[in-house]
Amino acid sequence: MRILATLMAGLLMALPVQADSLKSLGSLDASKVWQGVGRINLGSSGFCTGTLIAPDLVLTAAHCFFDNDGRRTPDGDIEFLAGWQNGRAEAYRGAKRSVIHPEYVFKGRNNVERVASDVALIQLDQPIKHPSIKPFNTATKVERGQEVQVVSYAKNRANAPSIQETCHLLARDPGVYVTSCDVDFGASGAPIFAVQNGEAVVLSVVSAKAQWRQQKVALAVGLDQRLSALLDQIDRNDGVFRRADTGASRVALQSGIQPSGALFIKP
Repeated sequence: MRILATLMAGLLMALPVQADSLKSLGSLDASKVWQGVGRINLGSSGFCTGTLIAPDLVLTAAHCFFDNDGRRTPDGDIEFLAGWQNGRAEAYRGAKRSVIHPEYVFKGRNNVERVASDVALIQLDQPIKHPSIKPFNTATKVERGQEVQVVSYAKNRANAPSIQETCHLLARDPGVYVTSCDVDFGASGAPIFAVQNGEAVVLSVVSAKAQWRQQKVALAVGLDQRLSALLDQIDRNDGVFRRADTGASRVALQSGIQPSGALFIKP
């Protein structure tokens, strides 16, 4: 793909886009609306960021589930901490299982080509039905230059989420977005949001950070058919009654919103 090939060659031109700095959501009032975003603990492999998109489904990046040697993290070592801040979470859940996009192949931490399929779902061992923790809707279409925001955990801010309220979509290839969002180790899988009709909806998840000449950028994977493929895997491998019980069938795939490949498993 054009953008990925150019990134690897280091020839991208920077756009003059100014992004807001990250702001901590360390207070309860500030983080209330974002409690569906949480930290994913991955045994001894580190942590990532994930987003609740149904009562029992967490969206994140596929590479989170592999260590540096390509070993898959057992589902029993995966824990989702919804709204994690300052030593406590609004809900704690283990993983019943995790599924990665069928086209994703782990090829090492610095492989940019895999960004287009770097997306995964965690099916929780129990749905989260806390009234203050609402799943986010998702969207499939974005426009170049669109204003977006990112909520993430990362290196040196692992105990509370931070938000960057203004960054932009700089360029896109099929399934891959280049954004001006500020990300670091631990931010893998973090949701990139746009606001539609006053509601934050998930456009994509953070996959990698890269250099766009003098500008640091975040690479993100779009959802479009990728999320549908993951939901199909969940539905094929589980009973027909699960969707009625947990509401996973209500994952909303919205569309038409207007407005160095270093990956982040470990700090």
